[in-house]
Amino acid sequence: MLGILIFALLGTIAAGTKWSTASWTPNLALDLEGGTQIILTPVAENGEEVTSQTIAQAIDVIRQRVDSSGVAEAEITSQSGGKIVVALPGNPSEETLKLVETSAQMAFRPVLAIGNPTPTDTTPTPEPTESAAATDPAAPAPTPTPTAAAEEPSDVPSKAAPDSPSDIAYYVTPAVQAEFDALDCTDPSNLTGGVNGDPDKAFVTCGQDGSAKYILGPVEIEGARISSATSGLNQLPSGGQGNLWVVNIAFDNEGTTQFTDVTTRLQGLAASPPQNQFAMVLDGLVISAPSLDTGVIIADGKAEISGTFTRESAASLANQLNFGSLPLTFTVESKEQISATLGSEQLQKGLLAGLIGLGLVVLYSLLQYRALGLVTVASLIIAGALTYSIITLLSWTQGYRLSLPGVAGLIVAIGITADSFIVYFERIRDELREGRTLVAAVDRGWERARRTILASDAVNFLAAIVLYLLAVGSVRGFAFTLGLTTLIDVLVVFMFTHPLMQLIARTKFFGQGHRLSGLDPRRLGAPETRYVGRGRVVHGPRSSADEVVEDAPVDAEATPRVPVAVGGGTSGLTIAERRAAARAAEQKTGATDAPVDAPAQDAEPESGRTEGNEH
Repeated sequence: MLGILIFALLGTIAAGTKWSTASWTPNLALDLEGGTQIILTPVAENGEEVTSQTIAQAIDVIRQRVDSSGVAEAEITSQSGGKIVVALPGNPSEETLKLVETSAQMAFRPVLAIGNPTPTDTTPTPEPTESAAATDPAAPAPTPTPTAAAEEPSDVPSKAAPDSPSDIAYYVTPAVQAEFDALDCTDPSNLTGGVNGDPDKAFVTCGQDGSAKYILGPVEIEGARISSATSGLNQLPSGGQGNLWVVNIAFDNEGTTQFTDVTTRLQGLAASPPQNQFAMVLDGLVISAPSLDTGVIIADGKAEISGTFTRESAASLANQLNFGSLPLTFTVESKEQISATLGSEQLQKGLLAGLIGLGLVVLYSLLQYRALGLVTVASLIIAGALTYSIITLLSWTQGYRLSLPGVAGLIVAIGITADSFIVYFERIRDELREGRTLVAAVDRGWERARRTILASDAVNFLAAIVLYLLAVGSVRGFAFTLGLTTLIDVLVVFMFTHPLMQLIARTKFFGQGHRLSGLDPRRLGAPETRYVGRGRVVHGPRSSADEVVEDAPVDAEATPRVPVAVGGGTSGLTIAERRAAARAAEQKTGATDAPVDAPAQDAEPESGRTEGNEH
C-alpha cells in the first residue's frame, strides 16, 4: 500500500514537471534562497497621522493578499518611522508585487444579490426533439445555428437610468450575472483583494472569508466618511449593559447625511432581501453585510452592528472600519533583490547534520539489533521517500517553501521515527525472554508497543499543532515538518514495519533465532529449561504447542495454586520446577547424585502440586 502511495506521489510530480511548473526539488524559503524586499511608507490621503494601529491593520491587509496569492514564508514587518517591510521569497510575479503596492480602500455598497461561494452551472438542458434520421434515414443532418447562449453576454443596461443604487434591472446586466455565476470564492486566488471596482458600476466580489459571493451596487458612502468605530457590549433600552458583542460606528457630517438616505431607501426594500442589506467592502472584499432592523431609519449617523460576534471578531471589524476611515496609499521607498540570509552553505550544513544523525541511528540499530536493524533502515527509507515526495508536491501545488527551521524539523523526525522502532523491537525481545516463539512474540509485542507508539506520537503532534498556531515566522516551518513527519511515522510503523515483522518472523533465519538475527533467545537470556505447568518441564525455546497448553482454560477448582519462585539461582524456577528439572537431568546423565537446589526430602510438598517427570 505504501509503495503504491509513493509511486502515485512521484508519478504526479513527474507529470507536473512535464506539463506544468513542478520541480523535483522543493522551493526554498527566504532564508535559504533570498528574494525581493519592498519597503513601503503608508501615507494618509487626508493628511492625518498614521498610527501604529493603522500600520498593524495595513500589514494584515497585505498579508491577506500575499497569503491568498499562494506565496508562502513571506515576511511582513513594521519598521521604525512608520514603514512596512515586505520580503517575498524567490522571484515573485508582477501580479504579486502589484498586490503589495496597491493601496487599500473601504466603501459602502448596496447588496443586489448573494449566492453560494461555488460557481453556478447555467448550462441549459436541451429539450428532446425528434430527429430527422428517425423518420427519414435519407434526410441530411440539421446544421446547428448559433444561439444567444453562445454569444458574449451584454454589459449594456436594460434601461436608460437607474431608479436607485439598488436598481437590479439597471445594474445587473447579463455580463454582470455571468461574472457572478462563474465566480468561485472557494479559490484562494479570488480572495487576494486589491481590486476595488468602478465606484459607479455594479461590482462582483467575495466575502473576505470566502463563505459567500455578492453582486453589489455603486459606492454610496466612502470609508473616509467614518469618524470612529468601536466594539463593546450592547446597551439595553433601559440604559443597562447587555451581554452581546456589537460594533458601534459613527459617521462625519457628510457621511451622516449619506447614511440617512441609504437607510431610508433600504427600509423600503425590507420585503425584498437581500436588497435591504448594505455591504462594507475593504480592499475589494466584503467584510460585513448587515441588514436594517424593521422600521429603523438612522438619522444621527450612529449605527450599532450586531450579530454572532465574539469579543475578538467584534474588535477585528472595528479595527477594519477604523482602517477604512483613514484611506492609505503606499509609497514604494525601495525595491531590491536580497540574498539569502543563511544561504546554501547553511542548508548544506543542515543536510550534513541530518545525514550524520541518520548514519548514527543506522549504526546503533545494526550494532544493537544486528540483522533486525535492517528493518529500521528500510522503514527510514520509506519514511524519507514519503516525506520528500509530500513536501515536493506541496511546494508545487500549495506554494510551500522549505526553510532551515523546516529542515531542523526533518532532522528531529529521524529520532522520533527510530524511537518507535526501538519501542517495538524491545517489546518483541521481552516476549522472547519470556520464552515465546518469534511469531507469538511479534503479535504480543505489537499489542504492547502500539499503545506506547500512539501515545508518544500524539504528544509530538499536539506539540507541533500548538507551536504552529502560536508561533510566527519561520518557526512555523519547524512545527509544520514536525507534525507532518509524526503522521508519516504512524503510517510507516502501522503499514510497513509491523507487517514486515510478521513476514520475517516466519523465515528460518529469524524464526529459529540465528545468532546474527538480533532475536536469538539464548543471547536475550531466555531460560533453557522451563516449567510449562501440570508437572511438565521442557528444554529449548517455547513452541506453539506449549503456548496452547499454558493458555488453555481449565477448571477453576482444579487449578493449582500458582507457586512463587524462590532461591537465589539464575533460573528463577519454583521448587517443583527445580525438582522436575533435576530428575530430568538425572535420567539424561544416569547420575544418581546430581545436586538438587531444593529443600530436604522430608520437606512438606507444596499444596495442590503434583510432581512429574516428563521432559
